[in-house]
Formats: sequence, C-alpha cells, structure tokens
Amino acid sequence: MNEGTKTPIRVLLLDDHALFRESVARLLASEPGFEVVGHFSSIRESLAVLSQSPVDVVLLDLDLGQADGRDFIRAARHQGFQGKVLIVTAGVEQKQAAELLRDGISGIFMKHESTGMLVECICHLMSGKTWFDHDLLQATIMSARSGHTSKAQQFTQRERQVLSYVFQGLINKEIADRIGVSENAIKATLQQLFAKTGVRTRSQLVRIALEQYRDEIS
Repeated sequence: MNEGTKTPIRVLLLDDHALFRESVARLLASEPGFEVVGHFSSIRESLAVLSQSPVDVVLLDLDLGQADGRDFIRAARHQGFQGKVLIVTAGVEQKQAAELLRDGISGIFMKHESTGMLVECICHLMSGKTWFDHDLLQATIMSARSGHTSKAQQFTQRERQVLSYVFQGLINKEIADRIGVSENAIKATLQQLFAKTGVRTRSQLVRIALEQYRDEIS
C-alpha cells in the first residue's frame, strides 16, 4: 500500500469496543505500508498521542460510550490536527452524516464491510479522495436539499454532473467514462469547481458543496 513512497500511512484508532479496535489494529499493523500509532477508547488518550506523534488518518467511532466522537473531531482540529478522519460506525443518521461532513470528515465506513475493504478505503483517502456509503450519501444529500430555497445556479451542467459523481466516490477516469469525455476534461472541470468553491481537495469540495451549494447537487 501507499505506493511510491517509503513513508507508511500512520493510523490512530479511537473506539470503545476493545475487540473491534484491537482486531483492526492487528490487521493494519500486519499490512505493508501501514503503521498503527495507537488505539484507544478515550478521547483524552487519543488527543495526547496526536499532540506528540504524526498521524495521517484517525479511525473514529461516533459512539464512545460516555463520550461523543464529534467532541474528538472538534478538539483535534482545535489543537491543530490536519489529518483525515474516517468515521467507522455500525450506523449513522442522515442528519448526523450531514453534520459530520460539515465537520470536515473524509469519509464514513460501515462496520459490516470487510477488513480488506477498510484497507482499500484508507488508501483511497490518502490519494485525496473521499469514501461514503452510496445510499447514505444520497439520502443525506436529499435530506439536506429538503426545504432549501433554490438560488440562481452557480454551476454549469457539466460541473453539476461531475460534482454528483464526486459525491459517489468515483475517480476521474470513472467519471470520464460515465460522461463520455476525456480524463483531462474531468480534471479541468474539477479545477473549476475548486475555484468556484474555494477549496483544494475533494473532501473539502464534498463538505462545502453540501453546506453551501445543496441546490446544485443533482
């Protein structure tokens, strides 16, 4: 994994279910190109490690027993954490998913998926992409649009098409095949979307588009 560089993907796990947390930690520790910085059940312990060690991706459960995973996100960002946060959960409500997107998470991974899929997901995030369950994301988008007053369209039809496929987690080549244009054309459209929304990455684009341009998502 993490091809083209000798630096491993550094992962921290925060989950109050010891069996799940320890199993995932062992899996990732045995996977080439991964380094498990630590795995914890408490926000305090996790934040202490973040302040001392570089971490690329945090695998975060939302329900931490007495604590809420969103409290960790806010505290981590406040102390300067710039890495990616992947929510690993058994389930999440549409409203909560929308709030998490606005909090700047990079993806939501469902616990019923395979461990091999989790490895693929983390590598996907590290390549600058997002990862969301398609049905959950579509439901979240529709929920966010409900009752939202339409404004003058700010995106072209092509930009809305590309944005829709970005929400589905497709890579540039897949989007190009769906639309029937070159991959370079998709890259150019993405740059236009980045410029219009003032972002630099796909995960930022997903968050900003959901928060500020919901009526543009088809």
